[in-house]
Amino acid sequence: MDRVLVHSANVPALAPSRRHGQCQESGKSRRSVKMMSCLQAPGLRMRSFSGLRGSNALDTLAKSGEDFHSRVAISISSGRGRGSRCVVKAMFERFTEKAIKVIMLAQEEARRLGHNFVGTEQILLGLIGEGTGIAAKVLKSMGINLKDARVEVEKIIGRGSGFVAVEIPFTPRAKRVLELSLEEARQLGHNYIGSEHLLLGLLREGEGVAARVLENLGADPSNIRTQVIRMVGESTEAVGAGVGGGSSGNKMPTLEEYGTNLTKLAEEGKLDPVVGRQPQIERVVQILGRRTKNNPCLIGEPGVGKTAIAEGLAQRIATGDVPDTIEGKKVITLDMGLLVAGTKYRGEFEERLKKLMEEIKQSDEIILFIDEVHTLIGAGAAEGAIDAANILKPALARGELQESEKS
Repeated sequence: MDRVLVHSANVPALAPSRRHGQCQESGKSRRSVKMMSCLQAPGLRMRSFSGLRGSNALDTLAKSGEDFHSRVAISISSGRGRGSRCVVKAMFERFTEKAIKVIMLAQEEARRLGHNFVGTEQILLGLIGEGTGIAAKVLKSMGINLKDARVEVEKIIGRGSGFVAVEIPFTPRAKRVLELSLEEARQLGHNYIGSEHLLLGLLREGEGVAARVLENLGADPSNIRTQVIRMVGESTEAVGAGVGGGSSGNKMPTLEEYGTNLTKLAEEGKLDPVVGRQPQIERVVQILGRRTKNNPCLIGEPGVGKTAIAEGLAQRIATGDVPDTIEGKKVITLDMGLLVAGTKYRGEFEERLKKLMEEIKQSDEIILFIDEVHTLIGAGAAEGAIDAANILKPALARGELQESEKS
């Protein structure tokens, strides 16, 4: 059995703060670890990561200094723990601009009606009011307009008292709609959540005020669903014909669902320039270029720029400023929170992780970046199950997956 050696790149802090110095004096300083794994195997070429929003997706909220994902995560996960809030925020990271607009319009509809909650009816009004997405087009083709829908909503639930809190919570049915929209996106093989998925989730929930509004307006839910699926298929075929030469098959659905292609973001100019980490990036490039023992582990205090090194590597690959050994590779960052999210039953997490490993083994172009690698220990371990670290161990022993870590 080949030995697995540890290669580390120490990342010193650029400018330790006073608080940081105090932590060191007390002996309670904490280190976070980030790890890259370069997986070598012949196989398929990875398709580009789709569904990411542009840098101007949250311009309106950014100008006011607000974080949409954090605000909505707080509203959705009210009464839950911090871990649940992080999972909810991770889900909203995959929302398209149109889906974000739907949620914002739903909140505005709640304020307009004087309601201190966002229910399925407000989400429906947001879908109609968005106007340009697949959901809005399908509803319009069914003869459903915003004015009539508002009238029906007011008939059913009336107007509120007028006092609306700053953070408007979502009702349990509305939360269920959002969860179902994520399931619909996964079933369709999409790594993003658009307005069409929100509408499919709304139809699938089927028991809220929104369902009564659609019924009163003479809409058939099954017909709406059929039209949405048809339009989604047409748009997917058009994208496949224009980009992939007629092939729209997704070769790595699991990796694209739980990972983010940093190289693709670098090519699109969505990553900020990296300043002051050139020696560390050079060292990472050197280690990744080896035939064996090619797994660098970045160690350093929180905030010193470990993730920036991965982004700097992705930018170099995008510009071709790397050796031939790693030229054309894709730097994929794995979202462990999203990978664990929703795995309630024994075996679900293991199945996801093994699918991910199989997809990576089939490609020779993947450089996997695992943020906070120490979280692999215990990740996904339910009663009678094994954690991520033990799942990866056999692949390490066989040489199928080369991984190193140090804290």
